[in-house]
Amino acid sequence: MSISALSIDRNHKRRLLQNILNQKDNASPLTLILDSLEQSAQPLVQEFMRAAKVVRRAKVIFVSFATVKKPPLADVLIKGRGKSLEALSKEITACVANKEEHLIILDTLNPLAASTPSLLPAFLASIIHPTTALVAVYHTDIPALLLPHDAAEYAPHAQTLLTHLATTVLRVSSLYQAILALRAQRRSERAPEWGLRERREGALVGTRQWSSAVSRLAGEGDVVVEMEMRRKSGRAVVERFVLAAAAGAGATGRRGGGGGGGPVVLVMAEHPEFDTAAAAAAAAGETEDGGMEATFDLGLTEKQRRDREGVVLPYFDAQTEVGGGEGGRILYDFGREDDFDEEEDEI
Repeated sequence: MSISALSIDRNHKRRLLQNILNQKDNASPLTLILDSLEQSAQPLVQEFMRAAKVVRRAKVIFVSFATVKKPPLADVLIKGRGKSLEALSKEITACVANKEEHLIILDTLNPLAASTPSLLPAFLASIIHPTTALVAVYHTDIPALLLPHDAAEYAPHAQTLLTHLATTVLRVSSLYQAILALRAQRRSERAPEWGLRERREGALVGTRQWSSAVSRLAGEGDVVVEMEMRRKSGRAVVERFVLAAAAGAGATGRRGGGGGGGPVVLVMAEHPEFDTAAAAAAAAGETEDGGMEATFDLGLTEKQRRDREGVVLPYFDAQTEVGGGEGGRILYDFGREDDFDEEEDEI
């Protein structure tokens, strides 16, 4: 792929994520963000709210199950803990005006998924309107409560149900962890593990424990975003991005969110740590003149060329006799250690 074609492809992929963040033309009515203890979805949620206020001038409705205080960018805070889905749906719908654009954010779906997973599709459909965009967060490392066997015998897992309903799924992970895993892969070492996969006893601590180490490899608030966007045709577009909080994170991409001091959106391969273009060119060994790049000179000097022409090839006598009726005959000189067999020679 040429440089211009590669640049166009990356710009197209970057624009897809920017349209989702800006909710341009209602790009994704239901966006599901999957996070974990190692990387919170907070930076991505902040970018959704910032884009809604700056780009679309939309009203932000924040439905809280785990958040205590109203976020600064939220216009309305609705506390959802302890309320039925019907009452919560009516309260959210009452805040939605017909002619205004709205962004509804659910800070976590885990309480609803644990109590009434079968009612989630109807609840989410009741609060989605033509002028609203819904962004919901689901924590993947929180175990779901076991419902009675007869009630959930054939029911899918809540995460499976939500990922099926969502028009866009965004999986966030730590950029610091991704860099360390890539470096271990390049050294043919086992990738390190974190969180629950580490299987260590004691308290689990997120990315804050690496504050000094993270600052050396990744900027504060930089996250890896894996996007899975489902088009109307059913085809899914999957791509990995880096959401850099500042342009000083070695970014060469363009700012996402349409301005207003937003973070930089990069395709994964554009980040300096994941830029494989130079490595691929070196592996291919292509130079500007189309020759093979090597650590030694493949050319021959005049003396080497004369010496090569003077080398007598083995079995040269047999080759010269081809056409005289003895083509293919092998000439062999016996040595002292050879055992001459007259019968074998006759054959």
